[in-house]
Amino acid sequence: MRELPLAWWIAGVSAVLMLSRALRARLLLSRAKHRSLQGHPRLAKRLAGVLPFYELDGDRFFSCDGAPEAVVARRRSGFARLGRHFEERSPTTLSYHRLSSSVSDLRFTNAYRVPFQYRTYVARHLRVDPVMQASSGVRLQDLDNAWSYDLSGSYGVNLFGYDFYKACIDAGIARVRDLGPVLGPYHPVIEDNVRRLKEISGLDEVSFHMSGTEAVMQAVRLARYHTKRSHVVRFAGAYHGWWDDVQPGPGSPVTANATYTLKEMDDHTLRVLDTRRDIACVLVNPIQSLHPNGSAPTDGVLVASGRVAQFDRHAYTAWLRALREVCTRRSIVLIFDEIFVGFRIARGGAQEYFGVRADMVTYGKTVGGGLPVGVVCGRGDLMKRYRDDRPSDICFARGTFNSHPYVMGAMHEFFRRFDAPAIRATYERLDEVWEARARLLNQRLAHEQLPICVEHLASIWTVIYTTPSRYNWMFQYYLRAQGLALSWIGTGRLIFSHNFTDGDLAAVFDRFIAAARAMRDDGWWWEAPGTTDRTVAWQIVRELAGAGVSRWRTPRVHAASSETMGSNSSPLSRYSGDFP
Repeated sequence: MRELPLAWWIAGVSAVLMLSRALRARLLLSRAKHRSLQGHPRLAKRLAGVLPFYELDGDRFFSCDGAPEAVVARRRSGFARLGRHFEERSPTTLSYHRLSSSVSDLRFTNAYRVPFQYRTYVARHLRVDPVMQASSGVRLQDLDNAWSYDLSGSYGVNLFGYDFYKACIDAGIARVRDLGPVLGPYHPVIEDNVRRLKEISGLDEVSFHMSGTEAVMQAVRLARYHTKRSHVVRFAGAYHGWWDDVQPGPGSPVTANATYTLKEMDDHTLRVLDTRRDIACVLVNPIQSLHPNGSAPTDGVLVASGRVAQFDRHAYTAWLRALREVCTRRSIVLIFDEIFVGFRIARGGAQEYFGVRADMVTYGKTVGGGLPVGVVCGRGDLMKRYRDDRPSDICFARGTFNSHPYVMGAMHEFFRRFDAPAIRATYERLDEVWEARARLLNQRLAHEQLPICVEHLASIWTVIYTTPSRYNWMFQYYLRAQGLALSWIGTGRLIFSHNFTDGDLAAVFDRFIAAARAMRDDGWWWEAPGTTDRTVAWQIVRELAGAGVSRWRTPRVHAASSETMGSNSSPLSRYSGDFP
C-alpha cells in the first residue's frame, strides 16, 4: 500500500511529460502553418460551407465600387461593345455554349471565370469560345475561322508548339499501329521511354499512369508503404491533383485526416519535419516558387489587386536544399511533382534547374507527346510494390490503360524530337530570353502608365494588378477581344510555348497593350480616393453579411438552369472556394 502513492506519482509525472510533448508538437505544427486560409484548409472549408451566394446585377454590377455616373456609363458602353464583338466575330463558335447544360466541366469553368458576384451577368452577356477547330504555329482557330494567339498552353502540355505534338502523335501511332490498342503486353518502344526517363530523372525505376493526379497518388502511396508512416506534407496553396489527401480544403467533400498543410520556405516547417515521426513524404510543386504559399492565381478570385508573385531562384534553391537535408536525416521521402514544370524550365526539370535531387519525381502533360500520361520515377527501394518476406503485404497499383501503346508511341517520338538540335537550342539561355521578353512588356506597360505588370517563371507568366479595382478580372475579356486565347483561369496564368518567336511576341504585346488601354479608357480602373485592398475586402464582407441576413429572412427557391447558373438553387452556389 505504501508503494501506491509512488506509483501514482510516477504515472502522473509520465502523463504530464507526455502531455507536454504533445502540446509542444502541436505548437510547432501551429507555427508551421501559413496565416492565410491556404494554410488552414479545414477553416477554409468551414467558411466555404457558410458563405452565402449573392450577385451584383444591373446597376450594381457597374457601380459596386461607388464610381460616378460618368464612369459607370463608360463601363456600360465598353461592356456592351465587348459582348457585340464576341457575338459578331464568332457566332457559330459561341452557339456551342449549349454544351454547358450537358458537360459538367464546361458548366463549372463558365461559373468560375470571374468572382461569383458577377458571374450571372457575365455569363449572360460575355460568352467566350468553348470550342476550337484547328491549331497552327502559336495560334488557334475557332469555328468562324477567327485566329487567336494561344496563351493557354493547354494547361502546360504545349511546350514546343502544337505542330510538334501533332507530329509526335501521328508518328507514334504509325510506329505502333500493327499492335494497335492491345493492353497487357508492352510495345517494345517502352524500353527506350524508360531509358530516357531514368536518364532525365537520375532515378532507378519507372511506372506509367493515365494522369498526373494518378502519378502523384501512386508516389504518395508508395512512400507511405515503405516508411510505414501515415502523413503527407503539402505546402499552402500547392496543387497536386484533385484527390482528397492533397486537396484538404474547399473542393473536396471529405476531410483529409492524414495531411499536414505547412508553410513553404519557413524554418518552423523544417522543425516540424525534424521532430515528427508520422511523416511519410513531402510533396513539392516547383511552380510554387513563383508564388510561395499562394494558390494558383485565377481571375475567379481576383476581387482586388491582391495577387502576388515574384520568383527568387536563389531563395527557392536554398529552401529546397534545406528540405532535402532534413528529409534525408529523417528518412522522409522527398517527392518533386513536376507534372507542370517538368521539361519547361530545364531539360532535366526542376532537379536540374535547382540542383536538388528528389527521391521520387512525377511527370505528365508534355512528356506524353500530346496524349494523356502520368509517370512516376523513383529509387528502386521505393518503387517496389511488395515485400519479399511478407508475400501478402503489397502496395497495389494498376490501371487498364497504363502504358497504352499509342501513348508509348507518342512518348517515344517526343523523346526522339526532344534530342533534336532545334529543340535543344530552345533551352540555351532560356532564363535570359524569357526575362528579356517579360522586361520588354513591363517597360511598355510602365511607359503607358497602365496599372499592370507581369511576373514569370521562364515561359509561365502571371498578370499583376497595381490598382485595387473590383474589376481587374475584366481584363481577360479585353485580351480575348484582341485575339489572345486564355484558359478559364484568365490572366492568372499565361503559358507560352517555346516556339513563340520575337515577332510573335511583338504581335502579342501590341494586342496586350491595346487591351489594357481599352480597359483603362472604359473606366474599369477608376478608384475612389483611399481605396486599398483592405477597404475592398471590408466592402465584400459587408455585402456577404447583408446577403446572409437577406437569405435568412427571405429564402428563395427556384429551378436551376443554365440561364440561372450561380443562383442559390444551383449546385455551384454551394461551392464557395472562390472566396479568398
